[in-house]
Amino acid sequence: MPTSPSVECDLLVIGSGAAGLSAAVTAAWHGLKVIVVEKEPVFGGATAWSGGWMWVPGNPLARRAGIHEDPEQPRTYLRHELGERYDAALVDAFLDNGPNMVAFFEKHTALQFVDGNGIPDIHGDTPGAATGGHQVIAAPYNGRKVGPLLRRLRRTMRETSFMGMPIMAGPDLAAFLSMTRSLRSTLHVGRRFLQHLWDLAFHGRAMQLVNGVALVARLAKSAENLGVQLWESAPARQLIQKDGQVRGAVVATARGDVAIHTRAVVLAAGGFPNDVALRKALFPRTPTGREHLALPPAACEGDGIRLGEAAGGRLVTDLASPVAWAPVSRVPHWDGNFGHFPHIIDRAKPGVIGVLSDGKRFVNEANGYYDHVAAMLNSAPEGQPVASWLICDHRFQRRYGLGFARPFPVPLAGALRSGYLKCGKTLEELAEACGIDPAGLAATVEEYNLQAYQGKDPAFGKGSTPYNRKQGDSLHTGPNPCLAPIASGPFYAVKVEPGCFGTFAGLKTNAHAQVLDGNGAPIDGLYAAGTDMASIMGGHYPSGGINLGPAMTFGYIAARHVAGAATAE
Repeated sequence: MPTSPSVECDLLVIGSGAAGLSAAVTAAWHGLKVIVVEKEPVFGGATAWSGGWMWVPGNPLARRAGIHEDPEQPRTYLRHELGERYDAALVDAFLDNGPNMVAFFEKHTALQFVDGNGIPDIHGDTPGAATGGHQVIAAPYNGRKVGPLLRRLRRTMRETSFMGMPIMAGPDLAAFLSMTRSLRSTLHVGRRFLQHLWDLAFHGRAMQLVNGVALVARLAKSAENLGVQLWESAPARQLIQKDGQVRGAVVATARGDVAIHTRAVVLAAGGFPNDVALRKALFPRTPTGREHLALPPAACEGDGIRLGEAAGGRLVTDLASPVAWAPVSRVPHWDGNFGHFPHIIDRAKPGVIGVLSDGKRFVNEANGYYDHVAAMLNSAPEGQPVASWLICDHRFQRRYGLGFARPFPVPLAGALRSGYLKCGKTLEELAEACGIDPAGLAATVEEYNLQAYQGKDPAFGKGSTPYNRKQGDSLHTGPNPCLAPIASGPFYAVKVEPGCFGTFAGLKTNAHAQVLDGNGAPIDGLYAAGTDMASIMGGHYPSGGINLGPAMTFGYIAARHVAGAATAE
């Protein structure tokens, strides 16, 4: 940390999630002197608590696997998904540079990837939807390779780990969910858990880094290797402007304010998911701004956007949605704190439905997480808090778990005692415990079961798309991997409320990630990426990874523009 009140660099990055670290690493590789400032005492932002998936059509891993789609296919998909909010310049910048971004990090940095070639786009009925080849994720990383930097990185989200052990989406997670039905899975889980216990004993934390934590660790290590200065507990207070040009920022540090003078600034501070005033103003059915369970860390509260607006930037709010919705349950912990659990996997498994207070279904539960909350917002009775319940039987809960209530062999006593998991010997008893109409729930389950035995869901089409079926259970013996009857008590429920992975509303930018002023002109020296930048998806959610894929790509684009790089490396 500097001792003088003023320092100089070529690029200042505000925020240390995927977007900010992507910009920092890219710029440093191109020879720029870079400083990253992070408001919190740990690096990683919301990225560290994410699943880590990135939507990057045409990526090198897909091509190496023999997937060579027409470049117009993802454009066709996005044109139909985004409609009037399709911005050709921004979409082209993303699709043209995304594959180069992945190739750059693979070739020049510690960031390596694993493909998600089997993951379909969410809306399989939309023209241009792909059945795979669009997803990548950071490869697992041994925490020992990170060195002393590891203690400065955010750990895995408490609610999505088991005793601090993160579970990687994909084959790793599949093994945990099938451990009681497969010897191979049982052995895999056993090895993972024993290794985790060893790491806890000797390191005090998980050392097998996966998902968003692996992405942050690999990026941060790459930044360190390239000489990037990483300042934690250093919030940016204001931007430094000269003649309308942004040339640095005043940053608070433990030793007082420091003026960082630079050629350019990248805003990547994580959007505003925890800014209550903006939530109240922009989110639907949020009368006080507090009826919302945001998954990103509390520090993601609009700092970057306010800095950008103060410099003349414009907050874009004319979107299909200002927020990247996710269905979330409120988790009471033994220490008196509450956490948030994102319901990403359990909703698609065979034998669970979502219902409103009248006991009726309202959505295809196997569809995307954004779609689930959007349907909840549209269907929940007006004048009442927006909420729904996931309903299942004992067999389902013990096999797959329900939210934070883990599957067998984890006992249910804690989840039941805390009130997180509701239970009833009969459906009517369960409905009474949840405040659901008993007759409505009983009738809904009866109708659902009649069709589920045949693998059909004429009401909502659960299991009808490639994405649905991928999220279901491939080992299920019934005709539909997403459908099974809810038949054997006791019955269980978890209350689900609107939450989010982050915000879509953000600063207006051009294809170089430059922040634009009220007249549409770029503000010299000011860039935005990640959720400080208005989403190129226009407030839509066409596929998993549409936050981190563009975040990484536009961080890369911004850095190359500052560095004056003309061709891809």
